Amino acid sequence: MADTTTTSSTNLPPLERTLQRGVVARGSPAEEHLRALWETPAGWRGWLSTVDHKRIGMRYLVTAFIFLILGGVEALIMRIQLARPNATLLTPEQYNQIFTMHGMTMIFLYALPVLSGFSNYLWPLILGARDMAFPRLNALSYWVFLFAAIFLYVSFPLGEAPNAGWFNYVPLSGLEYNTGPNIDVYALGMVLLGISTTVGAVNFVVTLLRMRAPGMSLDRIPVLVWGTMTASCGNLAAVPSVSLAFFLLWMDRRIGTHFFDVANGGRALLWQHLFWIFAHPWVYVVVLPAMGIVSDALPVFCRRPLVGYGPVAFSTVATMLIGFVVWIHHMFATGLPALALSFFGAASMAIAVPSAIATFAWIATIWLGRPVFRVPFYYFAGFVLLFVIGGVSGVMTAAVPFDWQLTDTYFVVAHLHYVLLGINVFPVIGGVYFWFPKFTGRMMSERVGKLAFWVMFIGFNVAFFPMHIAGLLGMPRRIYTYAPDMGWNTVNMITSIGSFVLALGILIFLCDLFYSLRRGAPAGNNPWDAGTLEWSTTSPPPPYNFAVVPTIASRHPLWEGRIEEEEQTGSRSSLAQGYLLDHGREALGTTALEARPDVILKMPEDSYTPFALGAFSALFFAGLAMQVWWLAAAMLLGCAASIVVWLWPERGLIQREPRRVHDVGS
Repeated sequence: MADTTTTSSTNLPPLERTLQRGVVARGSPAEEHLRALWETPAGWRGWLSTVDHKRIGMRYLVTAFIFLILGGVEALIMRIQLARPNATLLTPEQYNQIFTMHGMTMIFLYALPVLSGFSNYLWPLILGARDMAFPRLNALSYWVFLFAAIFLYVSFPLGEAPNAGWFNYVPLSGLEYNTGPNIDVYALGMVLLGISTTVGAVNFVVTLLRMRAPGMSLDRIPVLVWGTMTASCGNLAAVPSVSLAFFLLWMDRRIGTHFFDVANGGRALLWQHLFWIFAHPWVYVVVLPAMGIVSDALPVFCRRPLVGYGPVAFSTVATMLIGFVVWIHHMFATGLPALALSFFGAASMAIAVPSAIATFAWIATIWLGRPVFRVPFYYFAGFVLLFVIGGVSGVMTAAVPFDWQLTDTYFVVAHLHYVLLGINVFPVIGGVYFWFPKFTGRMMSERVGKLAFWVMFIGFNVAFFPMHIAGLLGMPRRIYTYAPDMGWNTVNMITSIGSFVLALGILIFLCDLFYSLRRGAPAGNNPWDAGTLEWSTTSPPPPYNFAVVPTIASRHPLWEGRIEEEEQTGSRSSLAQGYLLDHGREALGTTALEARPDVILKMPEDSYTPFALGAFSALFFAGLAMQVWWLAAAMLLGCAASIVVWLWPERGLIQREPRRVHDVGS
C-alpha cells in the first residue's frame, strides 16, 4: 500500500475532547498495546522489512562510519606515497584509482549519509512524531544507498575502479582516454545514488511540513531541522543536474552520443557546468545539517538558548540560496567572460555573510552562557575555529586573481578538507557523544573522549594547515609523486604525520564508542538536561516514540518555566497532553505553518518491498554497466513488480476516533 492514508479533517475529534492531561505508564496495557503495534519483529525478517526510522537512522550512521574508515585508509595510503619525493608505493594508475575512490567515498558515501543518519533517527523524536512521513520510502532510501555504495566499490578489488577523479572531468573520463569499465561504474553508480538522495529529500520535506507536534510552528522548530530541510530542498534542485551529467556521459561512452565530444560538436565545458551546479551546493548540503547539530547542542552546554535563533535560521536558508549562484568559482581558470567572473566572484564573497551570522551567534552563546566543559562542547567549540579557517580560505579563493594563481594547487585541497572534513566530522563526532545516551541508554567516557578530541584536533590541523603552504609553494593537486628539489618535502612529511595522528584520534573515539556500547554508565532519559523533545522519551526510545503525541508551547519544551522571557508570557509545558492514537499504526498530521492538528495518518506496516526494489534497481544498473541487456530488462520488470506490491491496497485500515488519554489510565 502507499506510505500513508489520511482521513479528512472533519473526522478529527475536537481538541477539547482529545487533549487531556494524563500519562501512559510503561508496562501498562495501553503501552504494551502500542509497543505491539509498532515494534519490528526480531530476526532476519524484521531486519529486512523494518521501516522504523530509528533502525534506519542507525544503519545510516554505521554504514557511513564504515565508509569514513575506508576513505581514511585510502587517504593514509596516498599520504605514505606523498610523504617523500619519488616514492614508488603506488603506480600512477593505482594512485588515480585510490584518489578517486577516496574523494567519492568521503563526499558521497560518508558526508551526507552520516547526517541523514542523525536526521532519520532524530527528526520524529525532535518533532514529536511517531515516524517519518513515508516510512517505506525511508527504508528504500537506505537500501538504494547501500546497494549504490556496493556497486561503486565492486570494481575496486578488480583494479577497475573509477580513476578520473571524483570530479570526473571530460575528456579524461571519455571513451578515448578511458576504455575500461571504470567510468561506466562511476557514472551509473552516481545515478543510482542520486535516486536514494532524492527520495530521502522528499521524505524530509514532507515530514517537516506535515508531521510536527501540535504547537510546533515554524518559528519553534530546532535548527537541526532547518539545516536538514534546507539541504533536502537543495538536493531536490541540484541532484538532477549531476544525474543528467553522468547519464549523458554514459551514453557518450556506450551508445555513441556526443554531448561532451568536442570533435563531434559536443562541449567539454558542459560537464563542468552540470557537475559544479550540483557539487557546490553539495558543500552546503553536507555542512548545514552539521551546523544545525552545533546550533541545537552547543546551547545545552552553555546553559542558555541559542543567541539569535531567527537570524541563524534565516542564514541557513540564505546560505543554500546563495550557494546555487557561486558554482562558477570552480571554473575561474576555464576562460569564461570577465563579467561572469566578476558576478560569481562577488556572490562567492557574499556567501560569507550568512555564515558569519551563525558563527557570531555561536560565539555569543558561549560568551553569554555558563559553559560546561563536557566532551561534546569540545567538539562543537573546535568546529567553530575550523569553520572560521575554512571560511576565510574560501573567501580568498573567491577573488579571481588570487584564484588564478592557486587553482589546482594544494591550497584548494586544504580549503576543501577544512570545509568538508573539519566542518562535518567534528560536529558529527560531537553529535555522537551528545546523542549516544539517547541511542543506547549509556554514556561515553569523558576522559577518553577529551583525549580523542585533542588528538584529532591537533592531528587535523597538522595534516591540513600545511597544505595551504604547499599550495603557496606551487604544489599541484592530483599528482602522485614529485621531484626532491621542488621545496615540498618538509610540508608533505608534516602533512603525512598529521594524517596518521588524526587517524589515531578517530581510532580512540571508535574504541570509546565500542567500549561504551556494553560498559558505559547508565545515562537516564536526559543526562544533559537538554530542552528539546527527544529527551522527553526513554533512552533508547520505545518503538512508538511517544505514547501520547505531545503538544508544545515554545522552542524548548523541557525548559519551559525556567527561561525568563517565557515565564513572563506564562508558557507552560504540555508534554503530558495530546492524542493517544492506538488503533493500528497511526500518526498525527498537522498544518504546515502553525502545526495545528488536522488529519490522522495511517502508517504502513513493515514490508520487504523497499529492500526488493532497492536490490532490483541495483541489479538493473549492473546490467547496464555490463551491457547485459536481458538482465537489465528482467530487473526492470522486478522493479515494476515491487512497486505494484508496494502500492497494493491493504484491508482493515478503517479510521476510528482516538481514545482520550484519561480513558486508558496508567
